[in-house]
Amino acid sequence: MRSAIARAWGEVESLTLGDLPAPTPGPGQVLIDMKAASVNFADIVMTRGEYQTKPPFPFAPGLEGAGVVAAVGSGVTRVKPGQRVMAKLDWGGFAEHALAPALDTHVIPDSMPFDIAGSFYVGYVSSHVAIRWQGRLEPGETLLVLGASGGTGLTSVEIGKAMGARVIAGASSDDKLAVAKAHGADALVNYSDPAWKDKVQEITAGKGADVVFDPIGGDLFDPALSSLGWGGRYLVFGFVGGIPQIPANRLLVKHRSAMGSSLRYFRDHARDKLDASVQELLGWLAAGKLKPHVSARYPLAQFKDAMLELRERRAVGRVVVTIP
Repeated sequence: MRSAIARAWGEVESLTLGDLPAPTPGPGQVLIDMKAASVNFADIVMTRGEYQTKPPFPFAPGLEGAGVVAAVGSGVTRVKPGQRVMAKLDWGGFAEHALAPALDTHVIPDSMPFDIAGSFYVGYVSSHVAIRWQGRLEPGETLLVLGASGGTGLTSVEIGKAMGARVIAGASSDDKLAVAKAHGADALVNYSDPAWKDKVQEITAGKGADVVFDPIGGDLFDPALSSLGWGGRYLVFGFVGGIPQIPANRLLVKHRSAMGSSLRYFRDHARDKLDASVQELLGWLAAGKLKPHVSARYPLAQFKDAMLELRERRAVGRVVVTIP
C-alpha cells in the first residue's frame, strides 16, 4: 500500500513516500480503507521521537482519519465492514489502509464528508472533553481561547458558543481573528499588542475570564493567567510556544486552578465521558452549530507539504491529507 514512511526519528523532511505491507486487524482492531487524515502537531512530534508513543520502524504518521471499514478483528462488534467511520489512530493515518482500536472508531452519518470526518476527532473531541469535563464551562461564563484560528482553537470557539458561553478569541493577527469571528467569537484580542490582557479585562468589565483554553503556552501563559478571574480554570492543552512554569501563589490568591487535559486520559480512564462528547458533537454538527473548517487539502503524495504547513504555523483551521 502507498504510505508516508518514517524509517528513523527526524524532522518532516526525512520522511518518504513508498510502499508498506497492508496491515491485518488483530483482536479489538479495525482495518480502515482510508479516505482522509488530518495533520496534527503531535504527528510532527512523533516523527521526531518525542511523543509518548514510539511506533516500531517503519511506520506511517497520522493520528486520526476517516474512511470505510474493510475488516474487523476478533471480538469487534462496534462497527462492521462497509460502514463509514472516523477514528483516533495510534499511528498510520497517512496511508491507504490503517488500523484503529475498535473503541476509538465511530460510525459517521452519510452526510458527513470524509475530509471533515478525517479532521474531526482530535480537534473537536479533544477540545470538548477539555472544556466540558475539565473546564466545567457553564452557560453565561466567559471562555478565553488562545490560538483561536488553529485546529483546536477554532473548534473550542465553536464548542464554547454551543455550550452557551461568551467567547473571547485570541490570535496573533487580524486575519486570524476574522476567522474566529466568523465561527462565533463574541470578542477579539490580538496578542501582538503587549497590552492585550488589559483588553480582556475591559471586555469582561474587570471580572476576567472563567476558563482559559491554552494550546500555545510560552510567552502567552503569563498574561493569560492574569486574565483569569476569581475561581477561574486554566486548561493547559499544549506547548507549541514553549512550556511555561506555573506559579502556585497566583493560583492560590484568586482560588484558580490549572489543569492539563489529555485525550489519552479519557480514552483509557473515562470512556463514558469521551463517548458522550462524541455524541454531543455529532448532534451539534447535525443541528448546524458546528462549522468545521478545513483550510487546506493535500493528496497523499504531498503529505510533507501538509505537515510543513502546520509546523510553520501557516494553517488556519485543519489541514487534511486526502487518500484516493
